[in-house]
Amino acid sequence: MTSHGKRWITALVALPVLAAIIGYGNQASFSLLIYLVLILALREYFSIVLGPNNFWARLIGFGLATFIYLAAALENFQLIAASLSLSIILGFLGFILVAVRQSFDFNVLAKVIFGVFYLAFGLSHLTMIRQLPEGVAWVFLILVLGFAGDTLAFYVGRTWGKRKLLPAISPGKTVEGFLGLIAGSVLAVLIYRIIFLPALPLIHAVIIGFLGSITGQLGDLCESAIKRDAGVKDSGGSLPGHGGILDRIDCFLFIAPLVYYYRLFVLP
Repeated sequence: MTSHGKRWITALVALPVLAAIIGYGNQASFSLLIYLVLILALREYFSIVLGPNNFWARLIGFGLATFIYLAAALENFQLIAASLSLSIILGFLGFILVAVRQSFDFNVLAKVIFGVFYLAFGLSHLTMIRQLPEGVAWVFLILVLGFAGDTLAFYVGRTWGKRKLLPAISPGKTVEGFLGLIAGSVLAVLIYRIIFLPALPLIHAVIIGFLGSITGQLGDLCESAIKRDAGVKDSGGSLPGHGGILDRIDCFLFIAPLVYYYRLFVLP
């Protein structure tokens, strides 16, 4: 079977399960799902940037990520701020203690702290937005925004793509695909608004679709830059046709915070 066929089979199997947990599960089951995604994505990230070694660095990273995510799941903003601050302190402390037995490597520390913030703080916004009024509908909006834009970008780029977007980072992405992503994202948000979020003002739906498409593309490019620097193509092989978990969620790491803060501070 081609990778394209595997891509669709994976989506058809995974999406109904994901939709059921989001739509019908309680907040605890949803938070547990996102935490599982976080751990799997962090595992892939560490494999990319650290290689097969650095057991203690990974352990420290998993602990700090769990600390930040629990603070977000409890929806305690003071605890979130404290967890972000303490992560830097505890991260340094952990590496200093490990350095008693082996040499201190600041590059490893920087990669661990960055990965923890990049993944744990980004994904925690999905948990936080679900706790807002109509939170389930907003979580689905984020998913629709990411999946619709990514799908249309793939097919537009594959069919008409000629001009490379950023070949030094992601050789497969094209300007035409990026324009398709913007159009697909805005259209998807507008259709979703009509059916599930009619109270969302039209102009805000357009803005969210437009900004979300650009933000999601930046998330994709940032993950591509990490892989490019490490010399790998995919973050893993856990999702046939899609690569790894990190390959699938990279856009949501940026879209979720954008939508959350837009919902919190911009909407009336």
